[in-house]
Amino acid sequence: MFKGTPELIERRREEIVDACEKLYQTKSFWDITLKDISSITSFSRPTIYNYFQTKEEIFLALFKREYLRWNADLATILENDSRLSKKDLADQIAKSLAKREQLLKLLSMNIYDMETNSRVEQLASFKKAYGQALALVSELFEKFCPDMSGADRHQAVYIFFPFLCGVYPYTQVTDKQAEAMAAAGVHFPSLSIYEIVDQCLVRLLEAK
Repeated sequence: MFKGTPELIERRREEIVDACEKLYQTKSFWDITLKDISSITSFSRPTIYNYFQTKEEIFLALFKREYLRWNADLATILENDSRLSKKDLADQIAKSLAKREQLLKLLSMNIYDMETNSRVEQLASFKKAYGQALALVSELFEKFCPDMSGADRHQAVYIFFPFLCGVYPYTQVTDKQAEAMAAAGVHFPSLSIYEIVDQCLVRLLEAK
């Protein structure tokens, strides 16, 4: 690790993650290299190793940042003093995720490989942000769905979060995928992120 001030270390880490985020707008995870990332930072590729040991660690830091952004949105919903019906709650959570396309894109990746190729301290930092998201959604269910038992809330949370891993590929269909499905005779409904998340939550919450 580079021995600089905590402020400098954090700025360098953020610059690396920002570069990764910029590249991820137009390139896939597999096509992005550490060389690509270093090319749009203010320092060389060897310097990156002072902050991240692998490309996966950089993506994990980006993933963590996306969770923190979503967590802030969830906390805002939780702080709402008005009573939300189950449909209103589903609407609010769906809207929060409609703004987090990058989070959903990262969720659709092979998270197992990303986590395997990251150090424990990096993984623990990411898991903390993920754990906060789990806790916030559970608190939202508890606050606005008082008829749900603790067991029902637990089950709903652990159905909802794995479901999120499939939202991005089901709502972002490439021309090649559309052509292949048409050739295979597979019907594929056109749904937005908001629509698919809202429908899932309404059914999860109203079933209890």
